[in-house]
Amino acid sequence: MSWDWEKLKQQQGSRGGIPPQVDDIVQGLKKFKLPGGPLAFAVIAGLLLAFTAFYTVNQDEVGIVQRFGRYVETTQPGLNFKMPMGIDTVTKVNVKRVQTEEFGSAVAEVDFRPRVKSGVETGNVALMLTGDLNVAVVPWIVQYRVKDPYNFLFKVANVRQLLKDMSEAAMRLVVGDRSINEVISKRDEIAIEARVLLQRELDIAETGLHIVTIEMKKTNVPPSVQPSFNEVNQATQEKEQMIYQANEEYNKFIPSARGEADRTIREAEGYALNRVNRAKGDAARFRDTYEEYRKAKDVTRRRLYLEYMRGVLQKMGPKYIVDPDQKAALPLLNLINPAGK
Repeated sequence: MSWDWEKLKQQQGSRGGIPPQVDDIVQGLKKFKLPGGPLAFAVIAGLLLAFTAFYTVNQDEVGIVQRFGRYVETTQPGLNFKMPMGIDTVTKVNVKRVQTEEFGSAVAEVDFRPRVKSGVETGNVALMLTGDLNVAVVPWIVQYRVKDPYNFLFKVANVRQLLKDMSEAAMRLVVGDRSINEVISKRDEIAIEARVLLQRELDIAETGLHIVTIEMKKTNVPPSVQPSFNEVNQATQEKEQMIYQANEEYNKFIPSARGEADRTIREAEGYALNRVNRAKGDAARFRDTYEEYRKAKDVTRRRLYLEYMRGVLQKMGPKYIVDPDQKAALPLLNLINPAGK
């Protein structure tokens, strides 16, 4: 049935413009009947129950069930049941999708919170101070996924912002311990160290996030100091080249000199050994001769004399033997031909 608006207006006019009271509304509801009676009401109640009591969780998601705002359980993918009529609420969290946060790029800076100190903007988040007091531009990417949906929803108010703050803090800590050359040339090592540090801090904060990887983009110095940095690199390369040339000359001459010194030392050692052995041999031979001399002095003396004279005569030139008993000597002329004939 429909409301009798004319009658209501008359009642309002008789009451001085007072709106219908609760009793009037209840009486009106009692008179109102749905088409079909109890069956229609059961159908509507069943549909309402079906739409509010059953829900589906996708394959890469889990469902976080809250009853009047309080956590109840975590449901797995598939068709699940909950208390209807708004008693239970379900929040679906994707636990397999890998999400990305960029730092230092133009796109990332638009979405990143303003970095202002004392009313002055501090600039790009990728601008960092290295361990050797140089300034470097270090852009990077953090890829992560949700590993603990409960902590992700209830432990931290703004997980994404906390991730950004901790990522920046971890990267600045790692870069601050390295020189500018290491920051430019050892990006993989920096990424691994920053990932380990960031994951540890996120676990302590109970964010429920898992860092899949940290990827370092091209690292360089700010454009304003690029010419000076190039000059420093050129001077460093020239220094290394001169050191290389010096080492090359060193390796060329020093081993040769060492070899010559070793050869001279070996020759001296050989000569000393030869002289010592000859001296020992001469001493042994002298002792043997002395022993024989003690046994037979005359014979030994004569033998020594003859051996000595044999050595002397071998070194002499032409020899003339004159018999002391010869009374008259024949004149011999031109006994030796100067021409050797």
